Amino acid sequence: MAQRQSGDVILDLQKISLHFGGVKALTDISFDVREHEIRAIIGPNGAGKSSMLNVINGVYHPQEGTIVFRGKPRHEMDTYQAAKAGIARTFQNIALFKGMSVLDNIMTGRNLKIRSNFLLDAIYWGPAQREEIEHRRKVEEIIDFLEIQHIRKTPVGRLPYGFQKRVELGRALAAEPSILLLDEPMAGMNVEEKQDMCRFILDVNDQFGTTIVLIEHDMGVVMDISDRVVVLDYGKKIGDGTPDEIRNNQDVINAYLGVAH
Repeated sequence: MAQRQSGDVILDLQKISLHFGGVKALTDISFDVREHEIRAIIGPNGAGKSSMLNVINGVYHPQEGTIVFRGKPRHEMDTYQAAKAGIARTFQNIALFKGMSVLDNIMTGRNLKIRSNFLLDAIYWGPAQREEIEHRRKVEEIIDFLEIQHIRKTPVGRLPYGFQKRVELGRALAAEPSILLLDEPMAGMNVEEKQDMCRFILDVNDQFGTTIVLIEHDMGVVMDISDRVVVLDYGKKIGDGTPDEIRNNQDVINAYLGVAH
């Protein structure tokens, strides 16, 4: 894969430790994320990968360590503030409104972009109407980008799994994030669906310039599309580097890559 040109550090995690009572989820983990790169987090089940995503988007607040986002230390940022700052997320288990259409599900991703007040909305004129048109235009662009025009009015609950994952990606993109967190975007997919999702992730990164942090168990996917990979095991970092460096890291081979999954 041709190496993309990544930029300055946009997110820097320094000596992050997280525990729940006596259980240590993350211990003294440091790594950074650069603008416009695809950064993978890998490791066996229970390694702390989802906990790390939850730290990044404000679900969990680590007991120790510092998070620096766009050059500023971030203190106690919650999920709403993280979303406002430009961090969007998809989930391991699809979290869509199953009775709503594809279009309306993706439209919910625009909520943070809505500026007009409820009085204008109630009478629906002027700025509110123009804003609604603009939001719909953005959503239609995403629908075209993800090649789901033919199902735009279909209730999400009726769609095959691969399309539901695509809609969830669309909803996250509707927020126009600077960092997109993807929690196992290929889980449960067949080979063709995985190929499609890989293509969309690469296109999001390339065409929108979105920085992507992803958790993924499919090592073929990780090694093909990532710029850099951080490896966790039992809540500790055991490797960090390019895909080639990770392939040849003996600690990673012993803990993870050398085991059949």
